[in-house]
Amino acid sequence: MKKDFCNTQLSIEERTEILLEELTTDEKLGMVNFRNEGVPRLGIPPYNWWNEALHGVARSGTATVFPQAIAMAATFSTELVKKMGEVIALEGNARFAKSQKHKDYGTYKGLTYWSPNVNIFRDPRWGRGHETYGECPFLTGELGAAFVQGVQGDDLEHVKAIATPKHFAVHSGPEKTRLGFNSVVNKKDLYETYLPAFKKCIDAGALSIMSAYNAINGIPCSCNSYLLEDILRKEWNFNGVVVSDGGAGAALVEHHHYVDDHVSALAVETKNGVDVINDWEYCAKEAYDKGMLTDETLNKIIRRQLDAKMRLGFFDREREEVPYSVIECKEHQSLALECAEKSIVLLKNKDNILPLNKEKINTIAVIGPNADCREVLLGNYHGTPSKAVTFLAGIQDAFEDSCRIFYARGCEHYLEKTESFGEKGDRLCEAISVAEESDCVILVLGLNPQMEGEAGDAFNSDSSGDKTDLELPAVQLELLQKVAQVGKPLILVNCSGSAIHVPEEYADAVLQVFYPGAYGGTALGKILTGEVCPSGKLPVTFYNSVDDLPPFEDYSMQGRTYRFYAGSVQYPFGFGLSYTEFEYSNIEIKEDIESISVSVEIKNIGNYKGEELSQIYIACLEKFNEKVLKQLVGFKRVELNAGELKKVEFSLPIETFSLVNEKGEKVFVKGKWQISIGGNSEKNISKILEF
Repeated sequence: MKKDFCNTQLSIEERTEILLEELTTDEKLGMVNFRNEGVPRLGIPPYNWWNEALHGVARSGTATVFPQAIAMAATFSTELVKKMGEVIALEGNARFAKSQKHKDYGTYKGLTYWSPNVNIFRDPRWGRGHETYGECPFLTGELGAAFVQGVQGDDLEHVKAIATPKHFAVHSGPEKTRLGFNSVVNKKDLYETYLPAFKKCIDAGALSIMSAYNAINGIPCSCNSYLLEDILRKEWNFNGVVVSDGGAGAALVEHHHYVDDHVSALAVETKNGVDVINDWEYCAKEAYDKGMLTDETLNKIIRRQLDAKMRLGFFDREREEVPYSVIECKEHQSLALECAEKSIVLLKNKDNILPLNKEKINTIAVIGPNADCREVLLGNYHGTPSKAVTFLAGIQDAFEDSCRIFYARGCEHYLEKTESFGEKGDRLCEAISVAEESDCVILVLGLNPQMEGEAGDAFNSDSSGDKTDLELPAVQLELLQKVAQVGKPLILVNCSGSAIHVPEEYADAVLQVFYPGAYGGTALGKILTGEVCPSGKLPVTFYNSVDDLPPFEDYSMQGRTYRFYAGSVQYPFGFGLSYTEFEYSNIEIKEDIESISVSVEIKNIGNYKGEELSQIYIACLEKFNEKVLKQLVGFKRVELNAGELKKVEFSLPIETFSLVNEKGEKVFVKGKWQISIGGNSEKNISKILEF
């Protein structure tokens, strides 16, 4: 009897081999490109590997839109990120079922998601940084792993969808030269900073990974056997699918000048570790006919593809369908709102001006180019929400029963006028006027995804989505200064996916809202009224000036991020205020053979119920090459009523107290270590541990 690759009683491996043997060479060649051709004689439809789900199912229609990745990082919550991943899998499966039914096999309709982006946001100038979980390898790894687990589920034999951490590796700008850029990196930085988050995602079960455009030390990532074979497969035991980034093969020819033509590009990528060629040229047949793509390599990459499809249940006769009604259901919308609420960071609150007292305010002026901007809620790589609550709408909803809301745009994001036949500053007078008429001003400024983003998507073509400085655009700074001169209490709401230098001197309170998703306005309204107490923390350092940073193109970590920058900053990594105040005391350390237990008491000494994001850092006090100044090794959210005290405990595996040497090896370091716990990376209490 002929064996059946649809027989679910057989193992994944058996079924994969049966189908692989059944396929002809031409049918296999039709699957090398990301646009897999179907096999009608076997009832196998076409499949497109390219789909996106950075913060919700993306680019295929209506979906629940969560806060952008950098905002999710500000929650410091693996629980919320995992739940987001679960929603992505549910909504994605619902869309997939309908797409299959109607024979829509196009891009963004499959179940292989090219997310999360776990590159390290090493420099605030990088335009794509808001796609990441920030500058810390530990935080990025924890959140990336949670995303993978949420999307794929606990059963790797029967996954709900597939997560694809990207871009592997050492990739974080500049955008303008990314297709041919050579990232020069030593092994210490490679293993200490750029690889750990990817390793955590692989350990969490990620069944796919995407290679980066750039080269590492002269070898492009999409054909870098040291990266894709030695580290990924041999060292980390990864058995999944490697996909190349869009047009990476063309980049090998046109930008890296590594090979002469597209056929050679496909051959060198497949030979050195890529399983799905994400390119526009269909060169597999030509490469095979010329002997540049061997049967051995072809079988290897198709076997990995089929294994992934088997785990997705594509060849199961009865595959459970998710009802379409789950898409943007109330439960998912509520989760997106909760994520937005916990992502907002309070940076300044002079004289406790926030929360606003509805009984004492009759009029509010809401001003700024981001106040009524839908795009600033969504970031990039997003779906389409059926409802998106702008900041203006959220404030109107929050205060509609208690006071009059005036609105003025004030200025454009960076252009000098709004109307084509108007004069420079044509909306400034209106902004000043509504400020004069109001009891307080909420000024919503900052960047947007068209000003910072991926090359080709952002409008600032001169720098291809990257920033050249950390300042607000000149027209917005002028608006802020003019409105501040009116003399009314001023709350500055900054929207940006990256660190900027916040002109806080003009404001009584400052809120950092990043790109908070479809319900960002509702979340802001609840924060302003005190219905929600702010609890977000910065996943990146806010520097004083770009002059404090090394050259953008330098991939050495020295002088970058909270781990290696010793100078003064505007706001440190992990920073975020609350409407209440938390006091830390009584650190206790207990040692055993395998782990170190650390506990601390936290008391809410303010007047509001709130959540504190407790963070634990370690620092080696011994000499060891160029050691990390401090490193986040744990975090926990703690809810405390006013006056309440709780003990929080952390368990640190003994290998936590290791450093990476110049060979890229982790070495346990005996001697003195400082353990610090607090509400951010700088303000904390500490105790010395000695091995």
